[in-house]
Amino acid sequence: MSRTIKLSDGKSIPAIGWGNGTGGLFGNHDPAITSGVQALKAGIYHIDTAEIYKTEQATYEALKQAGVKREDVWITTKNLSPDMEVVRSNVQERIKLLGSKPDLLLIHFPTVPQAGTTSQFWTILEDLVYDGTLEGVSLGVSNFRPQDLEAVLKVARIKPVVNQLEYHPYVLEHLQPVLDIGEKHNIITESYGLLTPILRHPTGGPLKPVLEKIAKRLSSETGKEVDTASVLTLWALQKNVIVVTSSRNPDNLKKISEIDSLPQLSKEELNEIEEAGRKVHFRHYKVHMSKDFPNPNLPEDI
Repeated sequence: MSRTIKLSDGKSIPAIGWGNGTGGLFGNHDPAITSGVQALKAGIYHIDTAEIYKTEQATYEALKQAGVKREDVWITTKNLSPDMEVVRSNVQERIKLLGSKPDLLLIHFPTVPQAGTTSQFWTILEDLVYDGTLEGVSLGVSNFRPQDLEAVLKVARIKPVVNQLEYHPYVLEHLQPVLDIGEKHNIITESYGLLTPILRHPTGGPLKPVLEKIAKRLSSETGKEVDTASVLTLWALQKNVIVVTSSRNPDNLKKISEIDSLPQLSKEELNEIEEAGRKVHFRHYKVHMSKDFPNPNLPEDI
């Protein structure tokens, strides 16, 4: 997998990452190591971990077992400490467990800083960059609503380079204000839960026939079976969105790593996916984004 996306600080991040925080991995190092090795051997050189996952040490171990150089792999981790007095020691703990500085550090949720302290919390992270503790590390956020982004941007000396979100066609209408801020300030969207319309929606909704039609076209053109998951992944990548997958299936990891070999979606196909998605609002991780940021008046299915 060679596709990368340019961040506002000049770095290039691998466009597809493997996340080791779902599927029962919390606190369980074995799957995070085993599947992490498989992801790396499949050519996915971007690992997404976090303090809350308790898999940062497993990330370090996966790199060792896969026999890959640290400098060849992009590592993202996420901070969960709410106490501004211990942010420095918390960050140092992340570095210790990973065996090196991460490439990207995110505030995991807008609720990590205590109420009303988001801007101060961000300033502390910036100070850690300037004093050398996080020198060379990109900073970003996760699950940030418009008001959370604005709180950071009011004080930012270093703008967040990404906002990691549940992102797929069925949340586009709700996320539009977030996406607008991101576009204005060159904050790249990083997607988790991209396959929710396929894996979690009870019927697939209006998106299902659109994805199936495109998958059929790609299968016919390439002479090999292309599934709807690959179509959604292509859609996100062509929208300049970083995709974080959590698959532990070696065949799926190989398929994801080879996504660049598929033809591009046409402009018409991209529009069809978006139009179908904006007819429905369906979110899997409901707690993160809807508080004080109302959902659109859309059905979950039609």
